[in-house]
Amino acid sequence: MRKAIIDYKKVTPEILLLLQERYPGGYTDRDIIVFDDHHNNTIEAVEVRTDNTIYLVKVSSKLHYSMTNVADNSEELEEIIPDDMEELEDMSEE
Repeated sequence: MRKAIIDYKKVTPEILLLLQERYPGGYTDRDIIVFDDHHNNTIEAVEVRTDNTIYLVKVSSKLHYSMTNVADNSEELEEIIPDDMEELEDMSEE
C-alpha cells in the first residue's frame, strides 16, 4: 500500500470528505500520529485510507477549520469528486 504525506494546502476536496467521514466529530489527540521525517522535523498528522493509499494529512488549525466547514459544503464537493478513486490517487502523485 502506498503512503503519502499531505500538507493542508494540498488537501483535495476528496480527501477532505474522507477525513470528514473518518472523523465526523473532528479528530482528537488520540487520532494524531507523531513521527519524524527524513529531515528530523517532527510531523503531526491524521490518517485516512483509500483502497490503495494511506494518506497522512499534516495537522494544523487550517485543516481543522476546513474539516468543520466541509459538512456545510458537502453537496458542492460531491459534485466535483471523481467517480473513480484512482483519479484521486493520480492527482496526489503530482
